[in-house]
Amino acid sequence: MKKIVFVTGGARSGKSSFALREALKVCGKKAFIATAEATDNEMKERIERHRQDRGDGWTTYEEPLKIAEILRDRQGDYQALVIDCLTLWLSNVMQSPLDANAEVEDLVSSLEGLSEGRVFIVSNEVGMGIVPENELARRFRDLAGRLNQRVAAASDEVYVTFSGIPVRIKG
Repeated sequence: MKKIVFVTGGARSGKSSFALREALKVCGKKAFIATAEATDNEMKERIERHRQDRGDGWTTYEEPLKIAEILRDRQGDYQALVIDCLTLWLSNVMQSPLDANAEVEDLVSSLEGLSEGRVFIVSNEVGMGIVPENELARRFRDLAGRLNQRVAAASDEVYVTFSGIPVRIKG
């Protein structure tokens, strides 16, 4: 049986920690899809710290773009899978030659096509701030908002985190 859990909130609000804690409660094999790329030393250190925090027992896929393919190709291989995070993924997609709208549709379709396992999806809530001053930032905010809405609609449970406290808003 599948279960999709979407976790959103502000930056450093505790989203990833909550998703990992919940995934650890699931018996069986676990996987982590990391969408961040180590483009500078600070990011390299951050990624390494996250690896250490997860510890052993996780299969890690470092994939900045094709997370929908991993979901389809690894269907049934893991009882718990964490995707962290969709807003980094969207930023990667927008900087690539890929069509962001098509990639969002592919991701949502892949999620809806799952038949087993638990998937925990982390994404930043970007729509609670000021309107960005430039076109690219507004486009990102708009796409991220639509992405989060689509994933939340496809999810069985949705949480928002505030100051490390998860609040269930769906399911």
